[in-house]
Amino acid sequence: MFNDIKLNRKTPVYIQIKDYIKSMILKGMIRKDEKLPSTRELSSLLSVSRNTIVCAYETLRDEGFIYMKIGKGAFVSDVQIKHQSMWKVDWTKMINSYAKNAEKFDTVKHEAKWKKGMISFKSIAPDENLFEVGEFKKAFLNRMSIEGEKILNYGYAKGYSPLIKYLLKYMENKGVNIKNKDILITNGFTEGFDIILSSILNDGDNIICENPTHDTAIKIMKLHNLNIHGVKLDNDGVNLDELKNTLSQNKFKIAYLIPSYHNPTGIVMSADKRIKVYNLLKEYNVPIIEDGFNEELRYMGSHIAPIMALSDNGNSVLYVGSLSKILFPGIRIGWIMADQEFIGYLESVKRSRNIHTSFLDQAVLYEYLESGNFEKYIRKARKVYKEKYEFVLKCADKYIPDAKVYGEGGLHIFIKLEGVNARNVLKICCERGVIFTPGDIFYTDHSRNDTFRLGFSRVSINEIERGFKIIGDVVKELKV
Repeated sequence: MFNDIKLNRKTPVYIQIKDYIKSMILKGMIRKDEKLPSTRELSSLLSVSRNTIVCAYETLRDEGFIYMKIGKGAFVSDVQIKHQSMWKVDWTKMINSYAKNAEKFDTVKHEAKWKKGMISFKSIAPDENLFEVGEFKKAFLNRMSIEGEKILNYGYAKGYSPLIKYLLKYMENKGVNIKNKDILITNGFTEGFDIILSSILNDGDNIICENPTHDTAIKIMKLHNLNIHGVKLDNDGVNLDELKNTLSQNKFKIAYLIPSYHNPTGIVMSADKRIKVYNLLKEYNVPIIEDGFNEELRYMGSHIAPIMALSDNGNSVLYVGSLSKILFPGIRIGWIMADQEFIGYLESVKRSRNIHTSFLDQAVLYEYLESGNFEKYIRKARKVYKEKYEFVLKCADKYIPDAKVYGEGGLHIFIKLEGVNARNVLKICCERGVIFTPGDIFYTDHSRNDTFRLGFSRVSINEIERGFKIIGDVVKELKV
């Protein structure tokens, strides 16, 4: 029976042997009190060192699968698994409305899927080829040498203190008055937004936002059973007349806005409009959740301060930040900046859900940021993405007929077609090896089936041109 063990080079040999013997015991192929081969016999049979077998047996003993008799060897313990008659549960009948809605709104699951060989404009994640892996490794080793084993233990719900201090200064450098404000570290934007909604809104509350807006935000708002009121966008941000009209007709608990590199349109709300929007919401006493989406990727024009900076020492704006669309999305670190007392409540909500965001990830990210790597990286990233963005605009103009293009940079553009259903374009494009994100998923009322988003961050220049030509050819065919 032991001749059947097939050893590989990926897993330590003693673990493979231990797992094989354990499997035999659990299947009843080696029974209680049965003697195992001696360490010498098994090492000879498997052509491995005797110490390897000793390690495997000691681990099995520690796990309670075998026992040792001095001078006699290793024997199988009384491991009993008495299988009972089959019991099956129909879990689909137990799924509650929250889970059903989560599945229903899961665009990753229900939208067209990427297949190998496709040119994909779906992603708006950063290009991992730009990541400075060497500097990240150095940050990891430096922070581990400073913190030692304690960084691998439990942390604090609020976050890693040095990272919080760094981010407070980071926000201050954006023009935000940090007096009486604090930060909670989250698992990216998604958790931050969900924590805020969970803490201040109830079923049936009204929330106002741009239309279109971030599809993940729409999903979370719907899962909280909120009444979502979308306000159309102009070329420089939300339409003020419609915003005022909507505010006058309903009582809103809060507003959700993406002023910089708006997702999905890529529009940057002008500085003047930010002031007008802020004062209009102030007039109706509707606080703001500001999504700091992609603010760092501004590679044209002068700096525009976040809406939170307009409130100065006020506390009416909650800022949700994340570096996930710029740097290391795999470590899922974001933050909420808000009134100090309010952060205290959010901290308790965070603790009740997942105790804390990975302290190791926070610590390594802090080391990377504090060492000045981010500034170098962002300069390089802006240059690369700017070149791609300018090329994307040329390709859109060259290949896609009668297309209105939105977007001032960042990692994507948004396209409105003239008299063509983007879903039909997507269907044919997928058959020809190109995929993108249809625009209707970003609208609170699922209107505008003539729009789509094209992410270009992870697509080569050659793929951009080939992909845009295919999209343009399909649009021309459907316009005939």
